Amino acid sequence: MRSYLVSACLLGIPCRYDGGCCPHDQLQAWAARGHVLPICPEVSGGLPTPRPPAEIQGGDGSGVLDGRARVVNIKGKDVTAQFLAGAQRALDAAKRWGIKEAVLKARSPSCGAGQIYDGSFSGRLVEGDGVTTALLKREGITVKNEEGWKNEKDRGVCA
Repeated sequence: MRSYLVSACLLGIPCRYDGGCCPHDQLQAWAARGHVLPICPEVSGGLPTPRPPAEIQGGDGSGVLDGRARVVNIKGKDVTAQFLAGAQRALDAAKRWGIKEAVLKARSPSCGAGQIYDGSFSGRLVEGDGVTTALLKREGITVKNEEGWKNEKDRGVCA
């Protein structure tokens, strides 16, 4: 059976910026059977819980990896280095465990897959990936958010 790298907040671990979590029943059930490796790239990168919310400004996660965009928290502090460090730790863990697929938190500046917030802290969404998602994809790891994973699981695609 496959194993997945999974955002720790989806497994009920209180590591979100606001100190909360977003438990996902199906992913928690998989975790209980040992099929997931939890990761919170932001905490792994050295940020505390709770922490001020952050968004990518000037692009998306690929832009951050290439030095064209940065991650800034709502107080104006640049936290790009922590996001890059956390993304690298997530990739290192996936490689160490031979994981080829990840289920990460939708819309997160670290974990978002396909959509992230636009960097204005206004709640507007744009197309793009978070920093960790962008790095994992560059290394050939398939990344879905919890919403896409649920739909595939319901159709029997994830085994």
